[in-house]
Amino acid sequence: MIQNFFKIAWRSLLKNKGFTAINILGLAIGMAAAILILLWVHSELTYDRMYKKTDQLYLLGNKDKWNDETAVWFATPKPLATALKSKFPEIKNVTRMNSAEGFLFTVGEKKITPGSGLFVDTCFLDMFDLKAISGNAQQALRNPTEIVLTATLAENLFGTTDIVGKSVKVDSADVFTVGAVLEDMPSNSSLKNTKFFLPWRYMEKIGLSDESWGNNSVFTFIEVDPHTDIASLGHKIKDFSKKESEFNTAENVLKPLKEYWLYSKYENGKVVGGRIDTVNVFSIVAGLILLIACINFMNLSTAQSDKRAREVGVRKVVGARKSTLIMQFLAESVLIATIAGVLALIFVQLSVTDYSNLVDRKLSIAFLDVRFWLFFIGFILSTGILAGSYPAFFLSSFKPINVLKSKLFQRTSKISARKVLVVSQFSIAVVLIISTLVMKKQIQYGQDRESGYDKDRLIYVHDQGQISSKFTLIKQALLEQGIASSITRTMSPLTQRWSNSGSFYWDGKEEGNSAVFNRSTADDKLVETTGFTLVAGRDFDLATYPTDSSAAILNESAAKAMGFDEPIGKVIKDLGRDWHVIGVIKDFVQESPFEAVNPLVIEGAHAWMKTTHIKFAKNLNTREALAKTEKIFKAFNPDYPFEYTFIDEEYARKFDESQKTGKLASLFAGLTIFISCLGLFGLSAYMAESRIKEIGIRKVLGASVFSLTRLLSAEFLLLILLACIIAFPIAFWMMDSYLTKFTYRIGIGPEIFLVAGATALLITVITVSYQSIKAAIANPVDSLRDE
Repeated sequence: MIQNFFKIAWRSLLKNKGFTAINILGLAIGMAAAILILLWVHSELTYDRMYKKTDQLYLLGNKDKWNDETAVWFATPKPLATALKSKFPEIKNVTRMNSAEGFLFTVGEKKITPGSGLFVDTCFLDMFDLKAISGNAQQALRNPTEIVLTATLAENLFGTTDIVGKSVKVDSADVFTVGAVLEDMPSNSSLKNTKFFLPWRYMEKIGLSDESWGNNSVFTFIEVDPHTDIASLGHKIKDFSKKESEFNTAENVLKPLKEYWLYSKYENGKVVGGRIDTVNVFSIVAGLILLIACINFMNLSTAQSDKRAREVGVRKVVGARKSTLIMQFLAESVLIATIAGVLALIFVQLSVTDYSNLVDRKLSIAFLDVRFWLFFIGFILSTGILAGSYPAFFLSSFKPINVLKSKLFQRTSKISARKVLVVSQFSIAVVLIISTLVMKKQIQYGQDRESGYDKDRLIYVHDQGQISSKFTLIKQALLEQGIASSITRTMSPLTQRWSNSGSFYWDGKEEGNSAVFNRSTADDKLVETTGFTLVAGRDFDLATYPTDSSAAILNESAAKAMGFDEPIGKVIKDLGRDWHVIGVIKDFVQESPFEAVNPLVIEGAHAWMKTTHIKFAKNLNTREALAKTEKIFKAFNPDYPFEYTFIDEEYARKFDESQKTGKLASLFAGLTIFISCLGLFGLSAYMAESRIKEIGIRKVLGASVFSLTRLLSAEFLLLILLACIIAFPIAFWMMDSYLTKFTYRIGIGPEIFLVAGATALLITVITVSYQSIKAAIANPVDSLRDE
């Protein structure tokens, strides 16, 4: 029976090759788009969930009141980890994690800068259960002179991964033994860019660690016993930092590691979403694209109902039951869905590499995984049944007496299911068009925001090797040779925040005020080098004012948060030192360009610094300035490559994530429109064919090509206009909710809806006009000739 269903279905498809091709192509594109989105969604939902102990790993954070709002953040002070481990038996392991960059690795004659690494405590690799290619990852790093490499870095250094026990010289000073080689980190892991791991004790040895409870600068992870009552543990550690340090007023909070990536947005101390919002949106988009493809199938199938009506009538007369006819038509739709599914897999395989680059995630189809094939078979069946359900019930409901008497198409209503489906799919398409336009406008709004500094001709260089010890000589050479107009040393690049604290104190600070301030540092000529705008006071100037080494510059938000009407001369206490305020600068964008600027204290030369900012002279072109700068750095730091970053490029990277989302929205909105237009093209072709005699008569009676084209197109244009009317309020509600995530955001103006509506109408005209004009210019003699 089933074999017979599919045999008849195959013959039916071959009779209508044009409509079959449109159905298959539309479904294939819709299914391919849905599969691509679901690959990304799966990658997001499994982010940081591949570790064996994922359910036992928690990230430690802080929660505190600031300006009547509760803030939550997950940078912690360095001494917190060891203090926790000694006080709570429920905590099996604790590890800190801090960035380790700027090192030079030497093996024989080969010298490379390996990229991003991490300083971690000895139990880190055991907690995260990272897979080792060679060596014992759980035991590695217990020796303070051991290092752990990833496979790619091992290959680059040694040409093989079988290197356990071999030596690597770090920074031309310290020799480490390779304790293990790990598989490269998964792309859906927070560790994805990590190339090596160094023991925390080495960080202490080179002076990068501290015991300050007021310096939130590292991540702290804990591993709990599987039977631990997390709510009880959370209550126990709530006030731990307050008890350990008079400088720390924040509460400690626990966050499951597996939730951190997806649920990281907080409002007034409570989780309100995060990346999970984007995941949910694109999951809905996947469903909508597939639904539109299925609507195409429904429309084209029911449009051909007159061709199948007599078949249904004859079958019923000879005894076919309605259930049998339904099964027959569902078999046709499943067959089409199967062909489309295979074609969709080909589309996905051809595009997955470029798509992976777009979403910055390594994606692939697990062809060898049985679970994928079970999902794929279910995907095809559900798509086929969804697409074929309405046509099956519609076609099988014909009454034989009406069909055989040609009374099938007596119309009783201006509203038909086909019109509803066309309006529905174009409503979805218009919503996606508007969403894409709003996203792009929001991104552009952020890009047009005044950054607060002069990005032109400004680079930064992280400390490597002897840069710190030879900085005075490097600076002198750059200035004397006219390469740089000014130079300043800072803790971090202008575009990054590496430290914050709630332990700042000043005269007049109210009791209970636990406001968190960003912390940065600078030695000399900060304002001159960066192009900051001074609101009050002056720049750091160590040559004229040697005491500027203990001075501070505030941004406007910090001065306001401290309640200073006249900030110049005020004293701020931080990390056991007094800092006297010498200047106030306008707020500048250090973190997200879509959010409000946080209060910032920039401390003078007595503070810790690791980054050099160089402003090139105007009379040199950039290539020449870089070549001369590299020569100077190589002269004073010969073992290390000259590595630099332009501030404008670093600033542009702040928009990477939002731009990826915008590109994805554009891609899938475009596919939605294309699929909708395929259906519209097929419907207009059927409409023109079914009214061919009417068109012939009208031409004989003198109708022009223009009037006939307008007649044939008008119905579709009215449907699209109705779709716009339905889509506009839905899109406004959705995008207004989307924009509430941003402090610095656009308004939704009427021009966006006008552009979206005009685009939909123009696309409809172009799609329908071809078939309408073709029918209008046909010779009426051919259409009116007797059969």
